[in-house]
Amino acid sequence: MVRTASASAAAGPTLAVVAREAGVSVPTASKVVNGREDVAPETRRRVTEALDRLGYVRRPRFDAAKAPRLVDLVVHSLESSWSGAVLHGVEDAAHDAGLEVVVSAALIRSRVGRPERGWLDKLVARGSSGVLFNLAELSDSQYAWLEQHRIPFVMIDPVQEPPEGVVSVGAANWQGGLTATEHLLSLGHDRIAVIAGHRRTMCSSARVAGYRSALASAGVRHRAEYVRHAGFDESVAHRRTLELLDLPEPPTAVFVCSDRMALGVYEALAERGLRVPDDISVVGFDDLPEARWASPALTTVRQPLSEMAATALRSLLRMMDGHRPESTRTELSTRLVERASTAAPAD
Repeated sequence: MVRTASASAAAGPTLAVVAREAGVSVPTASKVVNGREDVAPETRRRVTEALDRLGYVRRPRFDAAKAPRLVDLVVHSLESSWSGAVLHGVEDAAHDAGLEVVVSAALIRSRVGRPERGWLDKLVARGSSGVLFNLAELSDSQYAWLEQHRIPFVMIDPVQEPPEGVVSVGAANWQGGLTATEHLLSLGHDRIAVIAGHRRTMCSSARVAGYRSALASAGVRHRAEYVRHAGFDESVAHRRTLELLDLPEPPTAVFVCSDRMALGVYEALAERGLRVPDDISVVGFDDLPEARWASPALTTVRQPLSEMAATALRSLLRMMDGHRPESTRTELSTRLVERASTAAPAD
């Protein structure tokens, strides 16, 4: 970037300009600015007068002992409102604790499963005291690297079950899947489909397990063709919905394991001329802002994303202070938020 003369003037004179004005060397002027004792009184007077005359702004010296501690937050992406809610929770908790946060909007898994030296080396170089991983899947070598360098870390909603002893924070996904399905059952639905995320992710598997448990408790037959996986992708959820609608006996209700996928479900239903909830009921999961903006507003299971992130940060802070959490797994409760996308099945 090219600096203009006016921009330079606004920034104030440099130390070299002050030294020239006082008739001394730059190192001597620097000693005066930094309060060093090895300067002659007359020289100190000339430099001080030049500093005042030119309006030199003395910058506070960096004191590492007083500097706030630094933590890293590694997120999958900053493009979604899901990540925004996590970042908001970390920010609030970090502010209360006097911490600074560095956000890395990328997973740190390389093709060969080894730690990416660049990011990990920077973590050490900038003096981070700990790391929060959001929706991350670490390799064995990455876990080993963090352990070797004695860097405390906490997983927020890990993709897979972390190794024994690793601290993680998540939501009560099984209970959420159960609650969503029980709500649809209470309305009179018995042909209830589920559109899940990835087959192997912890949260998706738990939500589907809760769905199946609710059906079993109600004595409703589980239909394998009613279980579809869309990898938390809105466009894939759209295709899976069309597949469900093409079944000989299509469902009258769909439990969708994320609000973003539910938007894809809405789009597919509209293409077929079906109305929500008159023709088919839909329940989502997350309670993102998109759930309120949808038309009709989406009934969904709220997982407390900001609270999960804040809890993870507080656990990390205790670990940074040398304390081990009483439990390695913390689950925060979910709850159903009823809006306008569910109703009794049509005749």
